Amino acid sequence: MKWLFYGGAALVVLVVLLIVAGTFLPREHRATARATFRASADTLFARIADVEAYPRWRADVKAVRRLDATDGRAAFVEETSQGEVRYAVEASEPPRRRVTRIADEELPYGGTWTFALEPVDGGTRVAITEDGFVEPPLFRVLARFFFDPHMTMERFLADLGKELGERVSVERVTY
Repeated sequence: MKWLFYGGAALVVLVVLLIVAGTFLPREHRATARATFRASADTLFARIADVEAYPRWRADVKAVRRLDATDGRAAFVEETSQGEVRYAVEASEPPRRRVTRIADEELPYGGTWTFALEPVDGGTRVAITEDGFVEPPLFRVLARFFFDPHMTMERFLADLGKELGERVSVERVTY
């Protein structure tokens, strides 16, 4: 019986230590992934902006549904195996820039994805920059050591390449 008590006490101490450690980790983070495509900026921007088509070509998206505008901005819900997340389009400047923001104040995380499209020799470079935050200190520790902020962006770019019949090499940018 005392082993059960010691095990429970050790678990409580571990959680408290993780929470304390999380208070010293930064709330905000920035990560960028980019890839170069043969396709034009117009073609790429059209694919990025057509959120209803995401389930057809993005491996991690099950469904997308449009919502009524939020503060005059286009809005949609994206459903993945992780659940549903509501987004608002903060800026849309075809064919060079698009910004989406997590528009769900109930989540313990949030932020924006900025898609920047720039012409390069023979194609277009697409860079996705995540400016995000993780609120609870315990989640910050988990995010820091168990979740890669580049992973979803890399998958997005690779899936976009497949959709266009291109094999792309994705590059991580660290800050």
